[in-house]
Amino acid sequence: MATNQQKLLEIRPENITRILGSESKVCAVNSRNVFDSFLHDKFIIMACNTRIKHVIPGIMRAAEELDAVVGFELAKSEGYIDGGYTGQTPKIFVETILEYAEKIGFTKPFIIHGDHITVKDTSDKELSEAQALIAEELKQGYTSFAIDASHNPIPENLEITMKLVPPILEAGLGLEVEVGEIAGLQGKLTTVEEARHYISTLKENDVDMNLLAINNGSKHGNYDPDEEVHIDLNRTGKIFEAIRHFGVSIAQHGITGTPLHLVGQFADYGIRKGNVGTNWQNLAHDGLPPELFQKIKDWVKETGKPIKKSTKVFKSEIDNIPEINKKEIADAAYISAMEFIRGFRAENTATLLAERLFT
Repeated sequence: MATNQQKLLEIRPENITRILGSESKVCAVNSRNVFDSFLHDKFIIMACNTRIKHVIPGIMRAAEELDAVVGFELAKSEGYIDGGYTGQTPKIFVETILEYAEKIGFTKPFIIHGDHITVKDTSDKELSEAQALIAEELKQGYTSFAIDASHNPIPENLEITMKLVPPILEAGLGLEVEVGEIAGLQGKLTTVEEARHYISTLKENDVDMNLLAINNGSKHGNYDPDEEVHIDLNRTGKIFEAIRHFGVSIAQHGITGTPLHLVGQFADYGIRKGNVGTNWQNLAHDGLPPELFQKIKDWVKETGKPIKKSTKVFKSEIDNIPEINKKEIADAAYISAMEFIRGFRAENTATLLAERLFT
């Protein structure tokens, strides 16, 4: 009789099985299965924007030890077809994740997510770029997608989203959509009525999504040392109550810098996916050889660009740091991932997913 683990492997997305072959035990899963199963559970699945690859094995070790479902993701800006600012094309990103999973014997279910497939306006250029990226991510094995047309007014946002989702829905894969640009308190916070109208309109047009990202006061990137984190959880909870009957929960962006003892409470307000990105970049930078990190800081000073934009410029050197530094970064990521998974209340979600799907 097949175990639940074996059953999970049997329902791997077709694009993943095609890449891995049927004998592989690596368990990349469709995020639709995950978030449909966990809609009403008060825990959060951690999704990691791994701009520098050395953090990945540490995250996997933590997820294995804590029996947790996790996600790995890159936004359009981070990993476009040309590699974005990290130098990771969709092919490189998926191959990197799967190679680490095979190497360390990672057996827990995980998601490969196309984060922030951003479309800033309704021009043919913006739409065609997004369509090309979706096609490439599908080809390379992504199992989840986030369409982000939140920079546009809601009517245009809806129009763009409905144009982009057909290949994702045809493949039966997980879908995240966004209303209200993630911009901290400087942006306009998403209202309950906007979220209800947005989701109901998509549903009326046969768009079946799992997650909604909103602007509830969070922001991307690091928080300054004296800067308070302002996330309107009451508003978030009201939005969740307005959309949960559609089978949709909340994706929370901008978690780096939020005190971990507070993060678990997010699940009480309908948040089921939590994006953690800059945290892993910071840990990787801390573990780089000092002379390399000094070169990166000098580049930032000379160019005036944010440090994340240095990732592609120095990718070859970063990828080939000494083994002792790779281990230091992976170990730091392991410790941090353990803290996040526990903070997100996500222990034992891997076993629970299998039980929900097969028993």
